[in-house]
Amino acid sequence: MSYVDEVLAKVKEKNANEPEFLQAVEEVLNSLRPVIAVNEEKYKKLALLERLCEPERQIKFRVPWIDDNGQVQVNTGYRVQFNSAIGPYKGGIRLHPSVYIGIIKFLGFEQIFKNSLTGLAIGGGKGGSDFDPKGKSDNEIMNFCQSFMTELCRHIGANTDVPAGDIGTGGREIGYMYGQYKRIRNLYEGVLTGKGLSFGGSLARTEATGYGLLYLTNEMLKSNGIDIAGKTICVSGAGNVAIYAIQKAQQMGAKVVTCSDSTGWIYDEEGIDVALLKEIKEVKRARLDAYAAARPSAVYHDKKAEGSNVWDVPCAVALPCATQNELGIDDAKKLVGNGVLAVAEGANMPTTLEATEYFQEKGVLFAPGKAANAGGVACSALEMSQNSERMIWSFEKVDKSLESIMINIFHNIDAAAEKYGFKGNYVVGANIAGFEKVADAMLAQGVV
Repeated sequence: MSYVDEVLAKVKEKNANEPEFLQAVEEVLNSLRPVIAVNEEKYKKLALLERLCEPERQIKFRVPWIDDNGQVQVNTGYRVQFNSAIGPYKGGIRLHPSVYIGIIKFLGFEQIFKNSLTGLAIGGGKGGSDFDPKGKSDNEIMNFCQSFMTELCRHIGANTDVPAGDIGTGGREIGYMYGQYKRIRNLYEGVLTGKGLSFGGSLARTEATGYGLLYLTNEMLKSNGIDIAGKTICVSGAGNVAIYAIQKAQQMGAKVVTCSDSTGWIYDEEGIDVALLKEIKEVKRARLDAYAAARPSAVYHDKKAEGSNVWDVPCAVALPCATQNELGIDDAKKLVGNGVLAVAEGANMPTTLEATEYFQEKGVLFAPGKAANAGGVACSALEMSQNSERMIWSFEKVDKSLESIMINIFHNIDAAAEKYGFKGNYVVGANIAGFEKVADAMLAQGVV
């Protein structure tokens, strides 16, 4: 049995009830086989893969808070500090009822390689809670965030662990958390990213993940002789990533015809109206049926009633920007049947392993999330730099830096794939390029 197979067996036995984490580990380790084979004896003796797959620290804590009726509610909070070989832990805080330790470990593990790919000095971590901000008042969200940070503040810091936003954690939640951190620790430092511009936030941070997705996607298409201008694109999701991916795609001359939320999805034959979408989702915090009601060219589809999704629509490029495992094998077959040329992941692992393999078998260009959606964490690291300098960069400077980072990521994963005989396999390339930097740092720092 190879070293990779030995480690996979151990990880599966130890984490049997965490399918998302196992999926991430299996995808990464399988693609690392050619690299591991060259150094198998050395890596095995030093248990490099076992250390890579085991978080440095897992924190689980109680989060009591008081709702508007005076009733005490209790949620569970998590922070997984996965790997600090190349820098302080960096990764978002997810607030969603689906959150449990397996989700946080999957996200933290992916973050190791994503952060490495940016070329910046940030390690991998992730956090969150099973708290659901939907339907809660501002006061209830503040009460939760303050309670959450009362415990989390013990474990984070500008040079230790720098959390950011994720699903359910936007500027409002980051603001409440930062205020509580500052109150307890008496420190005004860059400990959270995604902050408001008036207290250390970065211009272009809101746009970063969506913009970065398109910078990498465009570079991937160009490198394969395809012009994004004039192409039809399907996007899932209607949060920050989706909105700004749509905006940047249209700036590049593409036509985006879909978006979705948890209840349904929109097909707009004239192209998504970004200004209207922002008004519906960012200002009114409403569902997408409100978009259709205001836009004659748009048709709203109820997911539960119809069982349909955005991947039913023919497109040249598909950008899944909603949540993990949203694009399955049946969706992949529909997309391929409709002539899709490229898929790039705006969300974290939104494509199942089976679907990913199918795209690759059919010659579809596929950019994995750890590369394609690294723009958010890259911009977060740029925010950390600005905080350290006590400076605010212009939007143009941040955006230019982001574009350069994303273009470099594509060429690095492309080169890594070709080096090991997997030309055009950007999944393998991303995992290898991200792994090599982390592995070198871990080996240099000894058995820790």
